Amino acid sequence: MARLSGRDPSLLRRINSTAVLRVLRSEFGRAPLTLTDLAQATELSRPTVEGVVEGLVEAGLAEESPGGTEHAARRGRPARRFRFRAEAGHALGVEIGSHRTAAVLADLTGGFTGTVTHDVDEEAGAEERLAQAHGTVAELLDASGVGCRSLRAVGVGTPGIVDADGTVRLSTALPGWTGLQLGERLREAFNCPVLVENDANAGVVAERWQGAAAGAEDVVMVLVGLSPGAGSLIGGRLHRGFGGAAGEIGALHLLGREATPERLLSTTGEPLHPLDETAVARVFALARAGDERAERAMERFVQRLVHDVAALVLALDPELVVIGGWASGLDDVLEPLRGELQRYCLRPPRVALSELGEAAVATGALRLALDEVESELFSVNAG
Repeated sequence: MARLSGRDPSLLRRINSTAVLRVLRSEFGRAPLTLTDLAQATELSRPTVEGVVEGLVEAGLAEESPGGTEHAARRGRPARRFRFRAEAGHALGVEIGSHRTAAVLADLTGGFTGTVTHDVDEEAGAEERLAQAHGTVAELLDASGVGCRSLRAVGVGTPGIVDADGTVRLSTALPGWTGLQLGERLREAFNCPVLVENDANAGVVAERWQGAAAGAEDVVMVLVGLSPGAGSLIGGRLHRGFGGAAGEIGALHLLGREATPERLLSTTGEPLHPLDETAVARVFALARAGDERAERAMERFVQRLVHDVAALVLALDPELVVIGGWASGLDDVLEPLRGELQRYCLRPPRVALSELGEAAVATGALRLALDEVESELFSVNAG
């Protein structure tokens, strides 16, 4: 896939190319378009459109559809028809989490072409976790018949505070992750733009794209677990904060609330292992089965969650709070959370369960990669 901004000498031609490409891409999956169709849609002259389309074909972003020509030829005059080549490149979304790695692949229209997920030991070191992530991606590309050279951008979601360059400044959930230059390591491996984002931030992007927050502009998504975190959209834009630490509600216990999630969810008097997220699922399952100690533990946990979420709601006034996280049984949290937020918040928001579940982080990472691809496809800047 060529960079349009580098191939076209004039700004006007780049603007025209972008206009035609947008129409071709938006009509992908429908009938191929004639030059007249494109001229009408873009309000450009037919000769201008013809020149632009030839450039897009040369760049590998469009192709002539032979079926349209044959059909028109029967009427005595061939009408050339063109389609966007969604397969001209791919975007990749990757989750590198505490208990699993996941990868999802899409073509240039955002159409999913495959996904692969593998469990990983919560106590795995950085190199082992990275190796597993690379293996997951390699398996996905092989199964999809896509070469690494086809990747135009990669998005990655992972726990922790992440700098703009992809360096993990702090991560308590993954051993050896703090200080890791994750973005640099992955850019060397993939040889394309790599965007590294906090997992909760990736999650809220995904829910707005294809999940519970579709159409919402002001959203908070909370990933529930032993290391809870939140991602937020303000006016439809991801809010990272000055240093990328916005939404780190897992640190609120440092403000005088001594009870950490691993203590609140304990049913034995001993705190859970801080990296054992599977313990959360076990406690939730026991509570649903009627275990009294688990029910009390869950009540304590919900109260803590309410305080964490209420702090964000009072500060940001979102229209919607999405509750996610990989642990099962989160639907049991919704009603208590709604009720308590009515007490604590001046304007209680809607509360919904994540529609994407475990797929949210990788899906959001994919959306970030697609945004990067689109910024390149539709750029009118020279160079």
